[in-house]
Formats: sequence, structure tokens, C-alpha cells
Amino acid sequence: MHFVEVKNILTGVNNGMNVYRGCVHGCVYCDTRSNCYGFTHAMEDVEVKQNAVELLDNTLKHKKQRCMIGTGSMADPYQPCEKGLLITRKCLEVILKRGFGATMITKSDLVLRDLDFLKEINHRSKCVVQITLTCTDDVLSKKIEPNVCTTNERIKVLETLKYNNIPTVVWLSPILPFITDTKENIKNILEACVSTNVKGIVCFGMGMTLRKGNREYFYDFLDKFYPPLKQKYIDTFREDYQLSSPNNKELMTMYYEVCDKHNIISYPNDVFNYLKDFPKKEKQLELMF
Repeated sequence: MHFVEVKNILTGVNNGMNVYRGCVHGCVYCDTRSNCYGFTHAMEDVEVKQNAVELLDNTLKHKKQRCMIGTGSMADPYQPCEKGLLITRKCLEVILKRGFGATMITKSDLVLRDLDFLKEINHRSKCVVQITLTCTDDVLSKKIEPNVCTTNERIKVLETLKYNNIPTVVWLSPILPFITDTKENIKNILEACVSTNVKGIVCFGMGMTLRKGNREYFYDFLDKFYPPLKQKYIDTFREDYQLSSPNNKELMTMYYEVCDKHNIISYPNDVFNYLKDFPKKEKQLELMF
């Protein structure tokens, strides 16, 4: 872990931020390992933007229009170091103070530590927690996402958020060909989404992406746990960026049927539009009277 000072914290168009750069979760499929992102330090050497809270406060103070503030697109905002640093928590406090909405993507149950702020933000404007679910076999989950809580523990997070009336979105991605692309696995994940009343699911198809940097890391994982599969991946996908499961058609049919039946937003663009949509003024005015 190392600390840096940055000049800006929010992206101009999408109002997203990453208070950390790098990750210790160790997910074998992580696209952030790709060379195109230009990491100058080891992924596990998490970069901490130590002035993020002050920058965010100053930025939001001068924003003319309130909106949703997102975090977690490039690095989980609930890294283990967040337990002590509290940067994500302090950013949520700023978002609450300034009357903005919040949404975050995480695989960590540490998000529940900030349930007090999440509830208050959602009461005043809008808060959506996005959770990644990849497989419901805890043994396998610990192989492909070794340093973070299991999928079933994340499902418990969804249950807690449901109980507290905080809307949720699930990222059903990535699905590893020949490993997690089974009907049973997808069925179990979808059942968890239904039982926890998720608002939407982000799914780009049943598969994953690989490019230089994360391809080598993923192949090392295959060498360790599934030696015969490495050559199968090479023969099937060669140097492709998008690796679609041979079961994609069957699994996506099941996916859309479940989402349609239970009124779950199922197309990525529709989910993103929901996440970006900031409530009308009427909801904010409740606190003024």
C-alpha cells in the first residue's frame, strides 16, 4: 500500500471515482490487470488517494446539479485497508452532507459497516449497492476470488440490504467457460437475485474477457487448478478478447426468462440508466419541512 495526492477525483461525464487503485482480492479473471491500464506498480500494492475526501467535498460543493456519484468501477472501494483508513466511509459522509446520491460496486461484506450512511443517503435521495456474483460453490469461489468473502456471504449482504430497503444490482459477470458456465450455477445465482429482490442484473452474456496482462495471470490459475483446461482455452479462443461460453445461448435464455418473470432489469444499458437516474426534487424536499 502506498499513498498519493491527486488533482481530480470525479470523472467528468459519469461522475465516477476510485479512491483506491489496485486490488488485493486476487480475482483470477480481473481485467484491471490488463497492460492497457498502465499500472506502474504491482496490482496488490494498493494506491491510496489520500486527499480523496477533501477533493470530493470541494467538487460537490461547486456542482450546480446534484447527481449520482459512483465508485468501484476500477477498484473495489472496500479494500481491506479501508477498515482502518475509512476513506470510502468519509466519502459517503460527504455525499450525504452535500445531498447527492451514491452507488458502489463491491465484492466485500465490509460495505455493511456503512449501512447507516447508505440508509440515510437512500432516504434523502438514492443509494444503490452493486454486488458481483460469479458462482455459488464456496470452494470454487475461494479459488477464483481467493481474498474476498464468498458469493454466499455476498448473498447475505443482499439479504441485509433488502431488509433495509436499499436497492441492489447484481453483476453476473464474469462467467468462466468450462468452469462456472453450468446451468446449476446460473440457476442458483438467479434464484438468489429473485429472493433478495434485486432491481437489476448486469450481464453481457455468459463468458469473460482476456487480454494481455490478465490472460497470463488467468492461465497461471488454470495451470494450478485445471491443467487440462489451459490448452482447451487456447484451442477454443486463441487470442480472442471476448470468450463466450459454449452454453451461452441456453444460459441466456434462462436468464431472460427469470428476469422477465420477476421484473428484474436485464439489459445492461437499462441498468446503467437506472443507476444514473437521480430522483426528482420532491424526494429531497421532504427534509426541508
